[in-house]
Amino acid sequence: MSAAVETPTAPADAAPTTPAGPRGGGRRRRSTTTSGPGSAVTRRPLPLTIVQYVLLAGVLLLFVVPVYWLFSSSVKPEQDIYAWPLRWLPTGLEWSNFAEAWNAAPFDRFFVNSIITTGVGTVLEMGCAVLSAYAFAFVRFRFKKAVFVLVLGSLMLPGHVTLLVNYITVGELGWLNTYAGLILPGMGSAFAMFLVYQQMRQVPGELVDAALVDGAGHLRRMLTLVVPLCKPMILTGTLIVLIGKWNDFVWPLIVTSTADMRTLPIGLMFLRSQEGYTNWGSILAGTVMVGLPMLVVFFLAQKRIMGGIAAGALKG
Repeated sequence: MSAAVETPTAPADAAPTTPAGPRGGGRRRRSTTTSGPGSAVTRRPLPLTIVQYVLLAGVLLLFVVPVYWLFSSSVKPEQDIYAWPLRWLPTGLEWSNFAEAWNAAPFDRFFVNSIITTGVGTVLEMGCAVLSAYAFAFVRFRFKKAVFVLVLGSLMLPGHVTLLVNYITVGELGWLNTYAGLILPGMGSAFAMFLVYQQMRQVPGELVDAALVDGAGHLRRMLTLVVPLCKPMILTGTLIVLIGKWNDFVWPLIVTSTADMRTLPIGLMFLRSQEGYTNWGSILAGTVMVGLPMLVVFFLAQKRIMGGIAAGALKG
């Protein structure tokens, strides 16, 4: 007698185990409903998307139109500037506006003064900021928290509060109309220190302790270990301080009284007093000469600025 061999049969409601490939007659369905574990992707309604783009375009125009008007008017003939309705495109290019602005005021001296005060002032301010941030982050000393609170509390005070005290101090030291008077009172910056300090807090303490075991002092640890790890935020703070010092107006105005020590923002006021309110072409050309260097710096480094600020906002 021969025994019948029974073969197991799959249940009727069981799913097929063979995946349908490109030639299997089936079509793989693309999943667009999940973006993470337990979350579903919801498409944004079209009207809301349109409204967002309209608002974005409106905000963009608020920033772009004034800049375009400045650059276009700096090369417009005088009749185009006063024309009504407004002429968005110049009928001719008056490059002589830049020559008139350059000759109406000693802009060569203004540029030299701005480069010196901005460059040296930025190096000194960021140097103090890095040293202070390292001390607050890694050095143990008495009353550290109290000192840190006092330094941060200075951010709550308007900068004009200290103008009178700084002016009296600079005058007593005989630093009026000097580079020392322009640069040294701005060395301390709680804002730049706090930016760098937030980044230094994310440096693992084990790395610093390992360098200490190897015999490295504070200066060596800071220069070879902490500063390289904090380069994005240090660069961000440097660019912010650089732009602020280039555009500083109030302090150079009160601490200098001679044209040979004026900086570019004061030079614009000098140019307007020379030209009056009639020759706006040369005044706008001078404004372009003052603002263009920092505008170029900002556009070249805006990704690093935003990246550094975002890195400082994250906590390790």
